[in-house]
Amino acid sequence: MALKNKFNIADSSELARVEEKISKTKALELFETGLLDTFEVGTFKGLAQIHKYLFDSIYDFAGKIRTVNIAKGSFRFVPVMYLETALANIEKMPQSTYDEIIEKYVEMNIAHPFREGNGRSTRIWLDAIFKKELKMVVDWSMVDKNDYLLAMERSPVKDVEIKVLLRDALTDKINDRDFYMKGIDASYHYEGYNVFRTENLKN
Repeated sequence: MALKNKFNIADSSELARVEEKISKTKALELFETGLLDTFEVGTFKGLAQIHKYLFDSIYDFAGKIRTVNIAKGSFRFVPVMYLETALANIEKMPQSTYDEIIEKYVEMNIAHPFREGNGRSTRIWLDAIFKKELKMVVDWSMVDKNDYLLAMERSPVKDVEIKVLLRDALTDKINDRDFYMKGIDASYHYEGYNVFRTENLKN
């Protein structure tokens, strides 16, 4: 069953196709207009600005903290009742070194603040931090999507894999559009989320 959306698409596969097309177009606009460089870097506000820009024409909840609890398989992301506190704590995490940036990225993934579109938004957010702090970005064309997803699944327990994987893909070509756009690829996104408590779903 498809998420409630502004196009009233009921088929989840069709919605995924529309979502990917629109979010990629909007992501390119963010990059080419320079608007992304005006957003806060490393804060939830900045991440919410990215998410809203990518998904506002698709979902009413774009840029808003989710109001449902979600899980991937047996792993449950941060419960709604603790989510705002978790996001505040993540904002306070340092981001001056490579390890600190990845640790912050992993924690934001565990928080998974939005109902949909977390992966794409957070990868743009991650690259913005790398660009500001290290004058580097990830060349996502060098990151195998299956290795990435497995590393991210294991990162809440052990973040060594994701640290090694992304470190090997860093580049100083911070203004390369192709590297940036590869990170928006929906194939890097987790699939199969479960809503295990649905109160306030319409909010």
